[in-house]
Amino acid sequence: MPTTSNASRHRAAALAVAALLLTNTAAAQQVIVNTEERPSPWIENGCTIGPDAQCPGVDLSFADLRNANLSGANLAGANLARADLRHANLNGANLQGAILDGANLFTVFMNGADLTGARLHGTDLSFVRAGKAKFDNADIQAANFEKALLKGASFMKARILNADLLEAKFYETNLEGAEMQGVRLRFAVFQDAWMKDCKGCPIHWQTGEPVWETEARERARQGRTTP
Repeated sequence: MPTTSNASRHRAAALAVAALLLTNTAAAQQVIVNTEERPSPWIENGCTIGPDAQCPGVDLSFADLRNANLSGANLAGANLARADLRHANLNGANLQGAILDGANLFTVFMNGADLTGARLHGTDLSFVRAGKAKFDNADIQAANFEKALLKGASFMKARILNADLLEAKFYETNLEGAEMQGVRLRFAVFQDAWMKDCKGCPIHWQTGEPVWETEARERARQGRTTP
């Protein structure tokens, strides 16, 4: 009888220890979620944050704009240096001439956005979705485009210096007249990209002759001199 009692006590103690360990493990893995709601209306330095916002030239430097819906917004000439725009919606936004130095645009949706003449020094654009966005004449230095999806985007005459393009997808992009120096190209894809007169672009990324040379030869064969 004493033997059975001792065994029962040992089993009970083991179960108690196991329960304590499970409780501690669950506590250690608990995810803290910030449930703080944005104010309504959400106003940052005089700019009402929302779709189609009209805030040209606004100073939003260092602003916390995570998850903001700024689709179709007019932010031309805005100062967004060091702004936190993670997971924001910038689809169709006007960012012409905007300053985005050091801004965090991780996983931002900016399809069709216009960043013509924008400045992006040290900007984090990793995992952005920027199909058919315009980066024409943009000053892009030490920016991170890791795994960015840029299908059909335009980088005409853009300066892309010392940028990280690891696994970026430049499908059908227009890089005519651009400058690309000191960039990290590992596993980047330039399928059907247009690179005429681009300085430093990987024009022979695809096997065979560049696309524009093929088109020029076809025009010559058909007796045409212009596209």
